[in-house]
Amino acid sequence: MAKLVNLVGKTAVVTGSSEGIGFAIAKRLGQRGANVVISSRKESNIDRAVNDLKSEGIPVLGVKCHVNLPKHRTRLLEKTLEHFGQVNILVSNVAINTDFGPVLECSEQNWDRIFETNVKAMWQLTKEFYPHLKKQKGSNIVLVSSVAGYTPLSDAIGAYSVSKTTLFGLTKVLSQDLASEGIRVNCVAPGIVKTKFSKVLYESPESMEKAMKMIPMKKLADPEDISGTVVFLVSDDAKYITGETICVTGGMQSRL
Repeated sequence: MAKLVNLVGKTAVVTGSSEGIGFAIAKRLGQRGANVVISSRKESNIDRAVNDLKSEGIPVLGVKCHVNLPKHRTRLLEKTLEHFGQVNILVSNVAINTDFGPVLECSEQNWDRIFETNVKAMWQLTKEFYPHLKKQKGSNIVLVSSVAGYTPLSDAIGAYSVSKTTLFGLTKVLSQDLASEGIRVNCVAPGIVKTKFSKVLYESPESMEKAMKMIPMKKLADPEDISGTVVFLVSDDAKYITGETICVTGGMQSRL
């Protein structure tokens, strides 16, 4: 009989994890035995998420973290090491979108804000966590991108789509650089997920109709649909997979 993925003894840090996809990932990792560190910019959201995870018996630490701020990133790492003594898994999930519309209508300020958070902060976190990840055998990094990186939703979230495409390249380069250290780097590209973050893509009857035309399975994803893929990628079941992006889209067109 096949055994469930066992992550006992491992510590996973998941950014942007007080709700939505990030919370679902943290919860699934915890259910598989990992110690979990969740983070968010809002203390109240962290407290609620921590209580939810503790109620399931999951060892969890909550740390307030704005990933764009160096002091916050340092505190996230230091608190993780102080509380759990190590870090084995880093899931970079934080993303923002401050602009809606075609890419050439995006202001320079919004362009910079989107790339600062969606791309640069992921690179910075990886750079800062790397010395500690390489100390542990079989460490993993997972970047959370979007199907919009393959199939740009350019009329609605043009700049965001470009930032998510960039993560595919970051995944490829990091995976090659870190393979010799025994660190695997992979990416997940969710489709349209039923969260507050993506509600612009489905909240009106018109947008929902458009979304359904793109999704062969004719339903939106739940955050839990993404979390299982992340657990697979950080498990020994995927120990020969690195540099790859797995699309979890309900069949949305992404690539050949």
